[in-house]
Amino acid sequence: MILKIKYSQVLHFIVIMIIMMLVLLTGCQNSESRLTLKLAHALDTNHPVHKGMVYMANRVRELSEGNMHVKIFANSQLGSERELVELLQIGLISMTKVSASTLENFVPEAKVFSMPFIFKDHDHYWRVLKSEVGKRILLSAEKFWVRGLGYYDAGSRSFYSIESPILKPEDLAGLKVRVMKSQTFIRTIIALGGSATPISWGELYTALQQGVVDAAENNPPSFYYSRHYEICKHYSLDEHASPPDVLLISTHAWNKLTEQQQQILQTAVDESIEYQRKLWKKTETEILKILKKEGVQIYYPEKAPFRTAVSSVYESFEGTSFYDLIEDVRSIK
Repeated sequence: MILKIKYSQVLHFIVIMIIMMLVLLTGCQNSESRLTLKLAHALDTNHPVHKGMVYMANRVRELSEGNMHVKIFANSQLGSERELVELLQIGLISMTKVSASTLENFVPEAKVFSMPFIFKDHDHYWRVLKSEVGKRILLSAEKFWVRGLGYYDAGSRSFYSIESPILKPEDLAGLKVRVMKSQTFIRTIIALGGSATPISWGELYTALQQGVVDAAENNPPSFYYSRHYEICKHYSLDEHASPPDVLLISTHAWNKLTEQQQQILQTAVDESIEYQRKLWKKTETEILKILKKEGVQIYYPEKAPFRTAVSSVYESFEGTSFYDLIEDVRSIK
């Protein structure tokens, strides 16, 4: 059988390989005077999470007196989120930032953060992330050759659509909704009556433009900086899920750091989380105003019908150890 491979796929593979060769050639420089860690992610450079990582990189340089550097590759230069985790596992890059929903494909415990309406409110969200449960999930990734360093605020995900607003679960009937490659999100969209369509973030603008999908879901900054608002003029803030972004380091890279270097990196990460948390709140408020000026209709649907519709997602886990984790998260005061 002859395999048919699209020219665009071959070209993308070649470009990624060339970039990776350049990264490796200039790679993780580790001399007596300077250590450079390569951090790759998929977000726009205007995104508040990217700015949080820039703040972290600056603090690493300052705290190490110039002996440690974090070099950031944004905008999916080195691949999609899933590809970046795979590169992390084999040590070809040092660090990455991914959504907890992407991480669940590698670290099963992380899918608890993608469960619909798992958090009571945003204060509960942060109490969970800072709790022993949140820390345990970060470190549970180590058996998969990655180590969680901390969580960045990624707000809440809501539906945006092309033709008409999504104000109740019934409005999703017959709609093809883009989701991340996350079984939890696929289950959620199906429970709400939509047709879940996994598509990588970098391909979504074209998919919306060409009608491959009718709707998608994400937080306000991602909706805006991706320019998806140019196509989707209806944004319904149902806030059905709030998976945080997770900053990861390869265990290959972490174990090569001295104890002092590890402490410097972790301190810089912790400080950047507090900085980014404040920046997120400010940015989200500003972006909702900008979206309105760009002609996007903002809706605030009743959440109760959506909560009821996704109850089957929780029921599917009853009697399992994962359900115990769900209860642990829910019980955090």
